[in-house]
Amino acid sequence: MSSKKGTIGILTGGGDVPGLNPAIRAVTIRANKEGYSVIGIRRGWEGLVSMVRDKHADNGDCYVKLNRDTVNKIGRTGGTFLHTSRTRPSHVPKCNVPEHLTEKYNREMNDLTPEVLENLDFLDINYLIPIGGDDTLSYAAHLAGKGVNVICIPKTMDNDVPGTDYCLGFSTAVTRTIQMTHTLRTTAGSHERFLVIEVFGRYAGFTALLPTLAGAANRCVIPESPFDIHLLTELLIKDRSSNPSRYSVVIVSEGATFSGGDMVFSSDEIDSYGHKKLGGIGDIISQKLKELSPTYNNNRPINVVNQRLGYLVRCGDPDALDSIVPIAFGNLALDLVLRGRSGRLVSIRKGMYDDVPLDLITSHKKVVDVEKYYNPKRLRPNYKSFESKPLLIMTSDL
Repeated sequence: MSSKKGTIGILTGGGDVPGLNPAIRAVTIRANKEGYSVIGIRRGWEGLVSMVRDKHADNGDCYVKLNRDTVNKIGRTGGTFLHTSRTRPSHVPKCNVPEHLTEKYNREMNDLTPEVLENLDFLDINYLIPIGGDDTLSYAAHLAGKGVNVICIPKTMDNDVPGTDYCLGFSTAVTRTIQMTHTLRTTAGSHERFLVIEVFGRYAGFTALLPTLAGAANRCVIPESPFDIHLLTELLIKDRSSNPSRYSVVIVSEGATFSGGDMVFSSDEIDSYGHKKLGGIGDIISQKLKELSPTYNNNRPINVVNQRLGYLVRCGDPDALDSIVPIAFGNLALDLVLRGRSGRLVSIRKGMYDDVPLDLITSHKKVVDVEKYYNPKRLRPNYKSFESKPLLIMTSDL
């Protein structure tokens, strides 16, 4: 499968977002132009775990050769045509070990990294370009430590990969959140209610903070700052009273917590990266707002419109930024290949395209700087000046 210069592998891991297919397209077309062949690994790291090292084996579910004809039209669409998974090769439960490896790996938890390394050699992959969030890319950093030439592209609608101001999928998520929140205003106003919108964001509150900054909501609660439900109720009632249409809006990150409380999980099931599935904080906040509202509203309760946006903000076609940035990121990755560099993360820093060391991904968590950008007493974004700030204001950790 190699060409005169070599072979580049590309994969997508974690949650889908708009911007993945444009990135796959950009990498493939540029790589072919520069003399490389491209292999698309299916289902993220799972494809490199499940394949059989036999030239006669049918590995069509694990990888596919990519070229201009394969990828030319996919750049217009959302999702990832290579599919995705949350497989973590260093932590594969016994029940998920591929059948042909069960005799070799029979512990309750297994490290299949040796298989990944051998499979990369079997495919003659010279450079690997994973596209994903900090979970997917943390394993990429692990492979880089094993000597694999890795160049990473950051993707997550939460925008919480360290080392870059921007991750693929974030702009579309913010855009959709603003649009859908404004759409729901007609119902909230018609019934004179509170409007509670729950959005993704496990540890970082950017997807709640930026839409609120843009005027989509009166208040927001984020994972970085536990909140007092009494304060939130009081503020929303004041906002509602000052609104001629008699409603107010709060955007809630799924990872937000009450003061002294814990995250709210929708199940106890834990994924390969140790995360329980979040969901439900919006429901609890809605119930509490209704219960507490008479205290601050002359003993009259206020009903709630409660909506979890969920996958609606990560499905469908990419917006303008998530159509343009993937092209740049894909070409930045190929620039690094041509310069013989690896162990890098392509990035945007203060509005400029760049690349940074891959180990930044595992060095710290990227979250909202509460002291700079959030007012816990007002439960809303805080800023003093926009001068010299990055394009999206609150998203830089550098």
